[in-house]
Amino acid sequence: MNDKAGSRQARRGTARLAAAALATVGLLAAACGAGQAGYAAEAAAREAAGGPASPAPVRIDGLPVEADVQGGGALAAPPRPVVVADHGGAPTPATVSGAPSPAPGGTPAQARPTTPAGTPAQTRPTTPAATPTAPPAATPSATAPTIPPTATPSATATPGTPTRSLADALTDAIRALQGTPTPEPTPAHGAPDCRRVKCVALTFDDGPGPYTATLLRHLAARKARATFFVVGQNVVAHPDLVRRAAAAGHEIGGHTWSHRDLTTLRAASIRSDLARTAKAIKAVTGVAPTLMRPPYGAQNARVRKHAKQPMIMWSVDTLDWRYRNSARVARVAVKQARPGGIILFHDIHPTTVKAIPRVLKKLSARGYHFVTVSELLGTAPGGLVYRGPRP
Repeated sequence: MNDKAGSRQARRGTARLAAAALATVGLLAAACGAGQAGYAAEAAAREAAGGPASPAPVRIDGLPVEADVQGGGALAAPPRPVVVADHGGAPTPATVSGAPSPAPGGTPAQARPTTPAGTPAQTRPTTPAATPTAPPAATPSATAPTIPPTATPSATATPGTPTRSLADALTDAIRALQGTPTPEPTPAHGAPDCRRVKCVALTFDDGPGPYTATLLRHLAARKARATFFVVGQNVVAHPDLVRRAAAAGHEIGGHTWSHRDLTTLRAASIRSDLARTAKAIKAVTGVAPTLMRPPYGAQNARVRKHAKQPMIMWSVDTLDWRYRNSARVARVAVKQARPGGIILFHDIHPTTVKAIPRVLKKLSARGYHFVTVSELLGTAPGGLVYRGPRP
């Protein structure tokens, strides 16, 4: 009887010890994640009852040890598949190294031993203990350090698609949700988009002169921009007019120093003449010209070689230098204007300046926008010589 009573008391003590161990492990499991609670409780119950050791060890923080101890004491774990949404397609598994693999249905899979082939099975002491120790070190491997399970996956697309940053993906997603299209670049200085609207470039040669100030007022009244191909010596004589034109948004191009025919000059003289003119323009406006127009439109292979700037011709010649008649100048300009056209005037003639208000009014009524040559072309001309569409 005494033996039976002693046996019952031993069993009760063992049960109490097992219950205490279960309670302790339960608290650890709650702190480390509900996904590991079942495994920890089972391991503690087996050890408290004197059963076989658990097939997988547990670290001191309560998480399962998924791989061998690495050189330096770092613990590594096998890759965890992470779902990365493809654009418009089914979710695609990607790999984030160092996190445990979740089981189907969102429940983390229980840890299993990863003993390398040919290595003896790891053993554990059978003495009851609340927190088992990690297994002894095995053969080191080159796996990466452990990454927390909560690491954010990168926005990696499926194979065959370009790699994009997480910021780009988030920006695209926000735009898609808000229905906001990607904004298109707008032309500088509020210039219209000449690919979508009718544009024409008014150009004035040989100035500045005594009538240029009046011309600037006519252009300002219609908020029209123009291009002035100025003569270098006139820039020096009337720097205030050139400065006013540039400040109003008009473009300033070179027209040689003294209006000489460049085809009659040698290479060195061509370079010297154009450089001197450009220097005078920059001294007044602060900006070197990027376009030029040869006097009389005269150019040849030698001029093209040494000019080193796009030479802007014209698509409409009003012949205002020959016919000093304002009505005729306006009529020719309006009749022959085409979208993308370049109209030639000379602001040194009073009859030309007098014709400009009528030109602006008529072409505005037909839907034209008045822009500089560079605004008309958008960028540098496609060729060295640009004339524009013929009427």
